[in-house]
Amino acid sequence: MLTSFYKMHGLGNDFVIFDERTGHLPLTPVRIAALAHRRRGIGCDQLVTLRPACAEGADVFVRFFNPDGSEAGACGNASRCVADLIWRQTGNRTPVLQTRAGCLPANIAPDGLVTVDMGEPQTQWQQIPLSDPLDTLSLPLVGSPAAVSMGNPHATFFVDDFSMLSQGSALEHDPLFPDRANIGFALVENPTRMRLKVHERGAGVTEACGSGACAAVVNAVRRGLVERICEVELDGGVLRIEWAANNHVLMTGSATMAFEGTVDLAAYAS
Repeated sequence: MLTSFYKMHGLGNDFVIFDERTGHLPLTPVRIAALAHRRRGIGCDQLVTLRPACAEGADVFVRFFNPDGSEAGACGNASRCVADLIWRQTGNRTPVLQTRAGCLPANIAPDGLVTVDMGEPQTQWQQIPLSDPLDTLSLPLVGSPAAVSMGNPHATFFVDDFSMLSQGSALEHDPLFPDRANIGFALVENPTRMRLKVHERGAGVTEACGSGACAAVVNAVRRGLVERICEVELDGGVLRIEWAANNHVLMTGSATMAFEGTVDLAAYAS
């Protein structure tokens, strides 16, 4: 039996989206990893499922899965893609996405850019989480990164170049991060702009990481390096991040539909 899916991307960070609002699909961690494989499956940075919302005021319940089959609590670029998809399906320009990290209001502007309210950053060591009660503004690792949770754990290294990028996998699995972590490398160009590369937890280096961009700006503001509205240039394009006065982080960028397709789930090991 063939199952429909959407392939979308946010600045090159690509997603396979399955709609489970009319019934659950047999998407086990093993099957998700097989579908995400770039040579033997559809290929994606994350697989996303849509289910009926159970939170008041939400339009859809969204789950995010890494290409190794593990589940993530949040994904900024995927959230923009889902908001864009809901708008295309319903005409609603202000959908609310229910996620395991909370409800995320979104807005689709007339020019097509999508803004998602990513909620409040969590800066306490146990919220990220870390293995020990440490100062999250300066962790005891080479490079002294700052840590924050945007619904998923992030550590941001402020660097002069990206030579540390090859260390992303080892840092992701450092014992300091019991749930592993997304590792960002930020090069601040001026108070309103930075460049960023992210080694994503369970995915490796991607063209863009929306929650990573939010985390980088929050951590940079905490260190006095940038203003609360900052452009973040990733390999796939530019995101506008605002850490608003109400403590919520607003992320604005594009969302693109690549294609729609069908797949025989039974052809992939469960």
